[in-house]
Amino acid sequence: MKPVRHPDAPAPGELLGAHYGQCFGCGDEQAHGLHLQARAGQGVSITAEFTVQAAHQGAPGLAHGGVLATALDEALGSLNWLLRVIAVTGRLETDFVRPVPVGTTLHLEAEVTAVAGRKIYSSATGRIGGPDGPVAVRADALFVEVKVDHFVDHGREEEIRAAMNDPDQVRRARAFEVNP
Repeated sequence: MKPVRHPDAPAPGELLGAHYGQCFGCGDEQAHGLHLQARAGQGVSITAEFTVQAAHQGAPGLAHGGVLATALDEALGSLNWLLRVIAVTGRLETDFVRPVPVGTTLHLEAEVTAVAGRKIYSSATGRIGGPDGPVAVRADALFVEVKVDHFVDHGREEEIRAAMNDPDQVRRARAFEVNP
């Protein structure tokens, strides 16, 4: 089924923000995290970027492939804000096209390609130096819609409690109450 942007989704150009402060991908409380910031695009798409830091390297002077996969996963997961669903990664298939040097800003574009029941199919591309730069990484993903209980049942109790007491987290959770 063709994906449809939720009527209450953030407007194109709007910064989506972190879904959790401790998230390695988007959280601002992670000293060595990616601090990836995504913006809503047209339709069911987002753009994002992050700069590869020394803490993100695998081979000397180059981004670790796992960090690049994390950046793609985070960008793809951000798409769920536009559908107004809570979903987790079920599958992530990544193609590493060229090395990404430390200090490089990676520009990411992601879009939902289809929705089938609880399954959300999406793809992303990461380009070096700008939206028209050479492709460095690509990914296709399957996300699976879950209820918030998924995190309560499987997360560590102290982090769940802290998130539930965080006013920003409570506000974000309420944003998804339209999909009980």
